[in-house]
Amino acid sequence: MGVITMTTDKNQTCIDACVRCAQACFECFDACLNEPDVNARINCIKTLVECAKMCQMSAEMMSMNSGSAKDHCNLCATICDKCAQECSMFKDDHCQKCAQECRTCADECRKMASM
Repeated sequence: MGVITMTTDKNQTCIDACVRCAQACFECFDACLNEPDVNARINCIKTLVECAKMCQMSAEMMSMNSGSAKDHCNLCATICDKCAQECSMFKDDHCQKCAQECRTCADECRKMASM
């Protein structure tokens, strides 16, 4: 449900998934920096930031009912898939949970973009 209007109601599930995924990626980013094998996680860490930023931007585009929101969500789904793949290579709990959030967000973004 939109905060002040109803125009974003159709995208609210995707907006929520994007915000949640961005938070998960930033949390995972912080946790990965504290892992003993941080050097092995360089690609994952970079992808986490890229994914979080793309999720934030997609949520913003949907919130303003932008004409390019579907394009952003298509790209967001691709980046979320990539992030899920990177995170799933590491067996710690934070990476596994983040990978799941990324998969969920990618699915919601694909649904939104196909509406």
